[in-house]
Amino acid sequence: MRFPRSSGTLVHPTSFPSKYGMGDMGREAYTFIDFLESTRQTIWQVLPLGPTGYGNSPYASYSAFAGNAYLISLDLLHEKGLLSRQECQDAELPVSVTAEYEKSYQNKEKLYQIAFRRYKNAATASDKKKLSTFKKSNKYWLEDYTLFMACSISNNRDSWNTWDPDVAQRKTSALKKLRKEFADEIEYHTWLQFEFFNQWYALKEYANSKNIRVVGDIPIFVDHNSADVWSHPEYFEVDKQGNRKLVAGVPPDYFSETGQLWGNPLYKWSKLKKDNFSWWIERFRQMFDLYDLIRVDHFRGFDEYWEVAASEKTAIKGHWVKAPGTELFETIKKELGELPIIAEDLGVMTPTVEELRDKFNFPGMKILQFAFDSDSTNNFLPHNYSQNCVTYTGTHDNDTSIGWYQSAPEVEQHRAREYTRSDGNNIHWELVRLGMLSVADQAIFPLQDFMNLDSSHRMNTPGTVGSNWMWRYTPDMLENVDSDYIRKLIEMSNRAPG
Repeated sequence: MRFPRSSGTLVHPTSFPSKYGMGDMGREAYTFIDFLESTRQTIWQVLPLGPTGYGNSPYASYSAFAGNAYLISLDLLHEKGLLSRQECQDAELPVSVTAEYEKSYQNKEKLYQIAFRRYKNAATASDKKKLSTFKKSNKYWLEDYTLFMACSISNNRDSWNTWDPDVAQRKTSALKKLRKEFADEIEYHTWLQFEFFNQWYALKEYANSKNIRVVGDIPIFVDHNSADVWSHPEYFEVDKQGNRKLVAGVPPDYFSETGQLWGNPLYKWSKLKKDNFSWWIERFRQMFDLYDLIRVDHFRGFDEYWEVAASEKTAIKGHWVKAPGTELFETIKKELGELPIIAEDLGVMTPTVEELRDKFNFPGMKILQFAFDSDSTNNFLPHNYSQNCVTYTGTHDNDTSIGWYQSAPEVEQHRAREYTRSDGNNIHWELVRLGMLSVADQAIFPLQDFMNLDSSHRMNTPGTVGSNWMWRYTPDMLENVDSDYIRKLIEMSNRAPG
């Protein structure tokens, strides 16, 4: 599916300014949308919005369907009369460019409980009807997710396969008992999802009213400790006790002698296919409702995936297995219509992966930071682009462009200077300019590059733990962005809305 010539910014909601330790869907999110409109950008790309677990990675979520409740804005709850101004002020944390997740979670959890009780006590007939409609519309996943969260919290967030065996294996009598025992907790988690989606849809509607489309992100695999695997073990490579049998990863390559062992349970594609890919259809239905476009992470995995026994310590002893990508996307397209998908086709791509991408006319991705490590035939150099692609200076997994240039080998720095005809002092803007002027239908840039930021503002460094997913900006950092120059580049490159 081709998209109009356009440009936008990549930034996750957790990076927005906030008085509460992490970004959310409050007024600063709307301020960011106004920034996009003022610069004539028409795309906002986010990372996955699901509820995160240990490490706060958006790519390791308790659910492929639910929203991250900690993105719910306390200020918006105050505006609804569910929290007092003093209660919100008591939850404030010092302004920082680093998220304070644990402190924020503790403060927000306390206030969400207060807001929930007030909602229950004051809910009108109209409120109750809206909540009832939400529950019916999301019945496919909501009941299992809310019970999963109640059970998970009561089990100290331990993996579900370590719970009481009757619960882990979803015995009917055990689940019935727990739904009664955890009725209040289930109601609370249902309300959290109700509030999350209310705030998200309001924000998305505001963006759409400004002619801005939201690009979401769908990880191909799901976390083992998730409501999805617990509630649908038949679709995953787990044994009767819920233990992983086969897991995902990638083979050894230039970057890692042992490959990468991700640990996500692999899909049981034979069962998914037998059920007409119903789980995937519901997942994409939800994503197309949340976003205008979707970036599909690790697109190669829909053509073939690296299979490793769960008992292995590294990804060395794995092998490639064919996936039913063509049948899957044909089925989803038949059920849901046109598929506004961006294929994350980075890394080593085989001809069959490219065939799958091109069969459905999905645009691939071009990363400018990858363009200077070889010669003029490099596929990431703009003169080698086709129109049906999306160009980036970098993604959430890359360094900022300034950081990349500062740490790149001299030969890459030289090629970058030669190609951009610059001295390298403003390499981030030179790369932005290359992307803007390229033939790529869409050009998307991490907000850090518009802010002239170095490696200390990087969002994620793959293969590391401890300081990832924590980057935030302050209001003055957005105010100081050279909006005039961005707008001129967009107009000059014919990416402005008509």
